[in-house]
Amino acid sequence: MAPAPRKSPGPSPQRRELYFFNLYRMLEAALLALVAFSPAGEYLLQIRQPALLQSVVVLYTVAAITLLVAGYRSELPPSRQAAIGLGIDIAVAAAVFSTTSGSQGGVALLLLFNVGAGALILSQRLGLGFALAACLVVLLDSLWLRTVDIANARPLAESVMFSVTYLATAVLCELLSRQVLESQALAEQRGEELANQAEINELVIRRMRTGILVVDGEHRVKVCNEAAWGLLGKPSPDRRQLADIAMSLHRALLAWRQGRGETPKAMTLGEGAPEVLPRFVSLSLTDNLFLIFLDDSRLYSDRAEELTLATLGRLSASIAHEIRNPLAAIMYSVQLLEETAQLPEADQRLLEIIHTQCQRMNGIVQDILGLARRERSQPESIDISQFARRFVDEYRASHPLETDVLQAVSERSVLAMADPRHLHQVLTILVQNALTYGRLPGEPAKVTVSVRSAPPGAPPELNVIDRGPGIPAPVAAQIFTPFYTTSEHGTGLGLYIAQQLCEANQCSLSYQPVPGGGSCFRIILPPGMTLMQHDTSPDRLNLA
Repeated sequence: MAPAPRKSPGPSPQRRELYFFNLYRMLEAALLALVAFSPAGEYLLQIRQPALLQSVVVLYTVAAITLLVAGYRSELPPSRQAAIGLGIDIAVAAAVFSTTSGSQGGVALLLLFNVGAGALILSQRLGLGFALAACLVVLLDSLWLRTVDIANARPLAESVMFSVTYLATAVLCELLSRQVLESQALAEQRGEELANQAEINELVIRRMRTGILVVDGEHRVKVCNEAAWGLLGKPSPDRRQLADIAMSLHRALLAWRQGRGETPKAMTLGEGAPEVLPRFVSLSLTDNLFLIFLDDSRLYSDRAEELTLATLGRLSASIAHEIRNPLAAIMYSVQLLEETAQLPEADQRLLEIIHTQCQRMNGIVQDILGLARRERSQPESIDISQFARRFVDEYRASHPLETDVLQAVSERSVLAMADPRHLHQVLTILVQNALTYGRLPGEPAKVTVSVRSAPPGAPPELNVIDRGPGIPAPVAAQIFTPFYTTSEHGTGLGLYIAQQLCEANQCSLSYQPVPGGGSCFRIILPPGMTLMQHDTSPDRLNLA
């Protein structure tokens, strides 16, 4: 589902205003040409200098055409083009005033639009400056006529009114221009935010684990996210009809639209695709658009399994807590019986069996309670190479190994994020299992805690390796299942607890067979939890 292409922005408001300003200038040039070159001009104005007026009109027409073309092709800013054009307009108005008589009112009225249009495009200072220039032209022409030709001079009050109108128009148009620009900027900002929001929504829908389809009234697929495409069996993009892609889903939607009240059942929509549970929603009252949710049934199964395990865990913890008291009484009684001086050998053997099984039950109770009371992880930056060496030294000191071998191997310092208490508990479980089961018959165990230094950007690894017989594939597939064990002395919870502790620290624990015999339990810290590489200088600090 590709994002919709963004529309290229149209011309700016100033470009549009400049275009209409130039068109109006062409109209003014046409009117002046009518006066200067038409016989009807004599009835409109009294032309004192016809040749000069015609020259001015020709030059003005050429300038108007040039400015109109430049508005499309010139790289000059609109404000500069408007300033040039407005300056020409005022100069031409002054020339018309000086070559004609009785034209002040009409020309001054035409000039009013030029002053207002210029104020829309120019800055406040330039707009007022050109308005003052127009005022001076009108006032000076009125004063000059009152000096040389008082019969054709208009009242001075009229010129003053035009001047005040020019200034007021410039101020009002500048305020209007400012509001238009602010509204345009706000509209562009809102449009950008809406476009960004649309892209985010589209990305979220595309990355959702729930399959989403949008079909029209004729069951043509309009939108299909990645999850739905996979659940449909990855059909060809050319297939748009829902009936061609998944006939069972087409029939289920048709039955839902007809209001049969049937609850859609789980179905398989493509070869090799998992079962899905469809849900339908109408997006319009006219039945022209429908939204189909395709939920992977495995998610419901996994969630149900998680809830079941959580419930069983709480129940098991309660039961284990209640078992501790009678179990302690049994073990105490066995210890008293073992102190009896005259006890048959058969009874002693029975007492040993009872004591052994009581210890096993106590281990199961301790594991269950420890799992139920597990504290939240508190990761911190640790050097896992140094941590592994320290763990091996402490384990050797507290657990006599006799002929068994336990060693730590690391190439260099590797920093990672983990809870030291949880990591210590996981290593204890893995090393105990390796020393107990990772040995060949009649030979001592050889266990290695290895820290693998990863290249920059890759996650570090912490491995517990033994040279025993290994784990058969059918057994390896279930070793992390709670209470699964192949030993009569095991509880089946050690590896499960270790895996849960790793997941709580955003790590992963997996079993890897060792070529040539042996087992490897690998702890991988995800890249997102790796803080630094070996070089921790300020310019080489690498945050993942």
